[in-house]
Amino acid sequence: MKPLAIVVGLLLLLGLLVAKLAAFRKDLGAQREAINLAWTRVELALQRRADLVPRLAETVKATARQERAVVDSLTEARAAVAGARTPVERIAANSRLDSAIARLLVVLENYPGVQSGGDFLRLQDELFEAENRVAGERRQYNEAVQRYNMSLALFPNNIAASLFGFSPHDAYFKTGPASRVAPNMAF
Repeated sequence: MKPLAIVVGLLLLLGLLVAKLAAFRKDLGAQREAINLAWTRVELALQRRADLVPRLAETVKATARQERAVVDSLTEARAAVAGARTPVERIAANSRLDSAIARLLVVLENYPGVQSGGDFLRLQDELFEAENRVAGERRQYNEAVQRYNMSLALFPNNIAASLFGFSPHDAYFKTGPASRVAPNMAF
């Protein structure tokens, strides 16, 4: 009778372990899907912002012809964004676009005529909106990646992760102190 009770107990324990591993697998899968969804939202926000670049470049070209190098770097950065395929490449290309936009806005401080134009003011508002949208989506994406990676590191999730092929996600948006605050678009 005792060996039967031990066998039944072990079978119940094994069943509980299998059920728990299945639950961890489901949770990790849901978290990975949340990362994919957050990435999709980031890409949409980045694309909306990138779509403003040609208009911004044309507005500046019309008035500030001598600033051609800055406009060219903006155009090249947008092309890099369009050519990037993986999340890591997209993150690096968008970082380059961030820098190009920032340089352009600094240069524009020397051109009050561009700044006061109605087209530029509307474009400036759209860019400010796009930057805020991008910042919010990036934050949510990074938080989803962080939650997922933390779940992978915890016991017994790490066992389920290794059994079912889940691996850490390493594509984060990194920000410096200047990019953690909303951009000041008022000139």
